[in-house]
Amino acid sequence: MRTAACVLAGGTGTRLYPASRPDRPKQFLSLGGPDDRSLLARTVDRVGFADSVVVSTRPDLAAGVRTRVDAEPVVEPAPRDTGPAVTYVTYRLHERDDDPVVLVCPSDHAVGDDAAFRATAERAVRVAARTDRLVALGVDPTRPDPGYGYLEPGADAGDHRLLDRFHEKPDRETARDYLARGFRWNAGIFAWRASAFLDAARDSPLAPLLGCLDDGDPEAGFAAVPAVSVDEAVMEDAAARDRAALVPADFQWDDLGTWDAVGRLADGAENAAFGDLTALDASDSVVYADDAHVSLVGVEGLAVVAVDDRVLVVPRDRANEVRALVERLRDEGRYESER
Repeated sequence: MRTAACVLAGGTGTRLYPASRPDRPKQFLSLGGPDDRSLLARTVDRVGFADSVVVSTRPDLAAGVRTRVDAEPVVEPAPRDTGPAVTYVTYRLHERDDDPVVLVCPSDHAVGDDAAFRATAERAVRVAARTDRLVALGVDPTRPDPGYGYLEPGADAGDHRLLDRFHEKPDRETARDYLARGFRWNAGIFAWRASAFLDAARDSPLAPLLGCLDDGDPEAGFAAVPAVSVDEAVMEDAAARDRAALVPADFQWDDLGTWDAVGRLADGAENAAFGDLTALDASDSVVYADDAHVSLVGVEGLAVVAVDDRVLVVPRDRANEVRALVERLRDEGRYESER
């Protein structure tokens, strides 16, 4: 059984504005990693144990992918979220490799131990190959975080658990209840035999895409389906039909989706500084600066980001709202202006 890794790298990362922009998405940034490699490069290296690695991306990012990693770009005809993206890649890999097990990994995660990741991912691949279930990796939560979806484990099946249900992002009180009940964070990392996933997708909102792929017209297929996550389109129904499994993720993990998450990379430092910072009586802040020196006096819990001609200041606990700011800037015609 061949294993093919699919790295998802088609998003922009609007909540990491202004460092992340349409021509410089977050997967092309380093974001304070242990070296200067981009998040994308680190992810491709992390899944290098697979027999082949492809990167799912947009047409305008394909050239940037090729310059950053030694992996084949699979170009989505149009941005439609993860559901159409992974369906398209899984279909192509099924054609090429005769029903491989596909390991799907986002390109914007922080993983504390690559060896532990590999052990868990290989376990998920084995479960997918043996059971024909669609496998989700579930991270042991470290806090009641309303920013993540949750997975409800089912019966113990030896080297995995059955997956009873997906839960959307909760409020904080509900998240505390989920932790008490042993739920896991949904890491957005999946493994499935290509044929098993495609069978499930043909009985989902993604069916028109597969019909068009059968006819050799991917552009029409992407136009025929909504922008939908793979969780909503396929995985939730697979869990309801007893066709999904959960493999516990035994490694340190974070989704670098917001400046608050980037700040957690500092691992207990008084302030998370990615750039030149002087702080006086300041704590629990995140500073990211390219060519600017940033000074903080008497503040706490801020994210301060200075990139090119743009500066963002936001409380860390409101970092999710940067997406709404980007929408405002788009409406005002100021998001993609010349830098």
